[in-house]
Amino acid sequence: MFRIRPVANGTRTDHPSPGLPFVNDGRLPLDNPDAIERTGRKQGDGLWGRTDPLQGGGWVAFTTEPKNSDFAWAVHYDPVHGRTVLLIHDDDLGGLHHAWMYEPKGILYRHGGYWWDGERWNRPALVWDGAYERCDKRPVERQVTITAADVLRSPCQAQNASIATIASFTAPEAPVANWQDHLALWAQRRSSDSGSRPLEACVVDLHAPELEADTFVDMAGLTKITAVPADDMPDLRYGGAKELPEPQEGTGQAMRWSLPVARDWAENFHQKNGPRILLSATTSYNTTQPAGLTDSHNRLRGNFLEDLTKPSGTRRKPFLKGEDARQAADDLAWTAASSLMYGSDSGLVPHSALHEVLVDAVLGHSGGGLFTRRVTAQEGAPAPPIPLRPPVKELRGSPW
Repeated sequence: MFRIRPVANGTRTDHPSPGLPFVNDGRLPLDNPDAIERTGRKQGDGLWGRTDPLQGGGWVAFTTEPKNSDFAWAVHYDPVHGRTVLLIHDDDLGGLHHAWMYEPKGILYRHGGYWWDGERWNRPALVWDGAYERCDKRPVERQVTITAADVLRSPCQAQNASIATIASFTAPEAPVANWQDHLALWAQRRSSDSGSRPLEACVVDLHAPELEADTFVDMAGLTKITAVPADDMPDLRYGGAKELPEPQEGTGQAMRWSLPVARDWAENFHQKNGPRILLSATTSYNTTQPAGLTDSHNRLRGNFLEDLTKPSGTRRKPFLKGEDARQAADDLAWTAASSLMYGSDSGLVPHSALHEVLVDAVLGHSGGGLFTRRVTAQEGAPAPPIPLRPPVKELRGSPW
């Protein structure tokens, strides 16, 4: 699961992220994604840049900031909804690029992965749909989109805010306390640009009942919702946080999630782990593997052990004895069993050919053809030879 960690807004962003300071992005050629890429790409040790078109229009562009290479600029341009300009840790460049390019069509992210697609807000994409090979899109109920105009209706003082410069910038450890004042300064600076989006079209945040902090659940609550023993949950002491959903609040042991996010994660947890556990078995190596693979391994272990320890043919003495024979039999059996399970067209069983023959059988192609020829023969006419499709011929020639 991807965790977006922006550290600042660019001053020319259309959609400011709450709580983050504003950094002067005046040097960035925001109307030219190729030029943004060239700002950092191969311009020095540790500098990089990247730009790609988005499906359906728009583009994304990234560049390491040459004057402060710990950070990178990330720009998302949508022809309808304008641009988002973020400053991120340089190490997060690849992750945000993947999210903008390949995750569900999110333009903005807030509250630990809640995303805006240009029309409405959706919960973090946690539940995998195997049929469509994508995560379910699950809209937030009773959502309210908050714009810059909404925030600026409250009293604020632009003179109490400031714009940071990139060369001396350091990432803040906590949200900016008087962020409304900083937003007012941002709005003041863009008021002189007649081409700027109206403040009513600048999306800042969302509100929904499920994002009320007093309804969030902690790790104990997530475990209860998942309905598994605590020992079966990811262990935070050993990097388990990476397997958990991004929290809506807090970090480490203090992570808390909204109820819908907790339920979605639990649903995906059971979808992913339930069938796998039911269809798994423990191997002789004390590892968990698919039951079919384990069964094949166990049967082949016995066959190989017998071949290695009993005289056969011209060989008068056992090839191996004792523990050496058992270990060799186990290893040889594992190679054979795993080749059967995970092999390719060049393995013991040609998987593509087997797949085609099974599909034909299930759809009735093979059975229908045989039935037609049987009736013809019963009526006295000579039955024509049954043509074998190439996959069938390939299987007939297989040692298995």
